[in-house]
Amino acid sequence: MEKVFIFDTTLRDGEQIPGACLNPREKLEIGLQLARLHVDAIEAGFPISSPGDFEAVKGIAERVKGPTIVALARAVRKDIEAAWGAIKKAERPRIHVFLGSSDIHIQKKFGLDRQKALERGLEALKFAKSLCPDVEYSTEDASRTDPDYLVQIVEQVISAGATVVNIPDTVGYAVPQQFGWLIAHLKERVSNIDKIVLSVHCHNDLGLATANTLIAIENGARQVECTMNGLGERAGNASLEEIVMALKTRKDYFKFSTTVNTREIMRTSKLVSRLMGMSVQANKAIVGANAFSHSAGIHQDGILKDRATYEVIRPEEVGITEHTMVLTARSGRHALRHKISEMGYDLQEKEFEAVYNQFLSVADKKKRVYDEDLAVIVEDVIFAYLDAAELYSLESYKVTTGNGEAPEARVRLAREGVILESSAQGDGPIEAIFKAIDKIVGAYHRLEDFQVKAVTETKEAMGISTLRVSRQGFRATGRGSSTDILKASARAYVQAINRLYWLVRRNSKEPEATGSREQGAGSREQGAGSRER
Repeated sequence: MEKVFIFDTTLRDGEQIPGACLNPREKLEIGLQLARLHVDAIEAGFPISSPGDFEAVKGIAERVKGPTIVALARAVRKDIEAAWGAIKKAERPRIHVFLGSSDIHIQKKFGLDRQKALERGLEALKFAKSLCPDVEYSTEDASRTDPDYLVQIVEQVISAGATVVNIPDTVGYAVPQQFGWLIAHLKERVSNIDKIVLSVHCHNDLGLATANTLIAIENGARQVECTMNGLGERAGNASLEEIVMALKTRKDYFKFSTTVNTREIMRTSKLVSRLMGMSVQANKAIVGANAFSHSAGIHQDGILKDRATYEVIRPEEVGITEHTMVLTARSGRHALRHKISEMGYDLQEKEFEAVYNQFLSVADKKKRVYDEDLAVIVEDVIFAYLDAAELYSLESYKVTTGNGEAPEARVRLAREGVILESSAQGDGPIEAIFKAIDKIVGAYHRLEDFQVKAVTETKEAMGISTLRVSRQGFRATGRGSSTDILKASARAYVQAINRLYWLVRRNSKEPEATGSREQGAGSREQGAGSRER
């Protein structure tokens, strides 16, 4: 079967969701897992966008082996220089240059005509090619571009040295028959099309991203750009797991293959969901909680007789398996270390010891610690070691409430070795905790989303709190876990505030100056906290 290359852009396009702010350690964690998934290319980020993203892409390029590591750049010399600086040490580097090709982009964004836009794109491509032998060129908004002009662009960028040419449906405007025709039109009309890999990048604004991607493959595309869980701008991108499993499950029809290790799909999906703070909808194809669940009596009867009656994909194919190792309070360090390694985490010794201590605390409260529990514990510890000296951490809290009384919370946070304390009342204990935290940090944070759910079954289950806060136009997510949902919620709120400060610094064009202002604000917050105490 002919191969289709899987280009994963979770760390670039997928991270563009408001509030989905990944720090360099988290981006590396996902990058390493994508390598285990055996994707062909990882678009690690947009290096020129911020110093933080540059460092994150550079770290992935140096550490992740196997896939091609891609950095995005506008058709601008400084973007291309930054992209190359970030990925030049990769095992397989690629610069990805993009420029709008539709009249609305050319005229409204750039104030150019078609010829001037084409010349700008060719100049950028040639410069990228002088730095890196593997260069991808994207014709942004291709699905709304005049087809004959698109043929002209593709033919000339191939002549200028592009190794991959990408045809994006940037705003999710295309429908399958139209998009399939466009790909076939390029295959037929572009004289040198056989010299490159033809790629597609579909958005899901009309819910057609996967369908458009599959029909593009049928008509000649051999690279598909997609994200785990379908994450991305607006309604998201074509979903990696849907495309890969459609090709595998219906190989009788498509007759194409990928090198993706599908048994790593569920693990990758959960990792991305947790680190980005973006829950996967229960009825999401392939990776949703209900994807392999059956509640109707007729379905249950059929499944018990033969799973093929109501399942076209075996759960084991995407990594849903029964684990024989059961972790309890009696499990030792060796068993725990083995399980953590099996789940794909690489911890430093001090991180492992912190995980082990937290594991024992949870295991004492419930009979069994499930993989989901352990993953939450590990990720809580990983984040706690990131810039710990500059971040707030929850020391303790106390809530008093009763029938007819307004709940009051007293919270203690630590920052740079200083204990800060404050109290506040609220309509409920969680609101009281959040208000007390706001008093300590000296800023009001708008709570935009808040969810608490059990990680596993039974009344002793760990609770996981996920929330999103905003301040001054920035948004960040937080996640906290505990068998106590008040503690889980407090941890999530503190983490969101930490990430919000980190996000402000990362998005600043003058990181040093911004960092100084943040430290100054922290000093004022300590003073306010001391007065409150």
